[in-house]
Amino acid sequence: MATETHDAVEGAAHAAESAGMPQLDFSTWGNQIFWLIVTLVVIYLILSKVALPRVGAVLADRAGTIANNIAAADELKQKARDAEAAYEKALADARAEAAAIVEATRAEASEKLKAATAKADEQIAAKAAESEAAIAEIRAGALEAAETVARDAAAEIVSALGFAAKDDEIAGAVSSRLKG
Repeated sequence: MATETHDAVEGAAHAAESAGMPQLDFSTWGNQIFWLIVTLVVIYLILSKVALPRVGAVLADRAGTIANNIAAADELKQKARDAEAAYEKALADARAEAAAIVEATRAEASEKLKAATAKADEQIAAKAAESEAAIAEIRAGALEAAETVARDAAAEIVSALGFAAKDDEIAGAVSSRLKG
């Protein structure tokens, strides 16, 4: 049995040596090169006519989409800048208007205060004039009353001393004494 197995292995090895690999058989190299060139040309044509235009279209589409998105982003950024500038302008206008309103209100309040002060000064002056008139009247009344009291007292004193004096003499003496 060992011999039979050995003979079968030797026969298979000899058959492989005689047949060899067909790629290394120089008699078929012309056919192999021809079919290699045909296969490469077919692959080139398929890639250049079908696959690469599709890939190119996808890349162009993506580039267009990216460019459009960048343009839209720039446009939105510009709109945001414009909106911010409008907001800043509106804010500055509102501040200026508020300052003008405050100034107008302050001026109006100042005018009202001046008017109220002037009115109060007028009222105070009127009251002071009335008071001075009343005081002058009271002084005049007091002087008259003092003069009357002084005359009466002088007449009483003169009659208590046992003398008799005329009313005109007493009035003249009291008046000259009160004046100075």
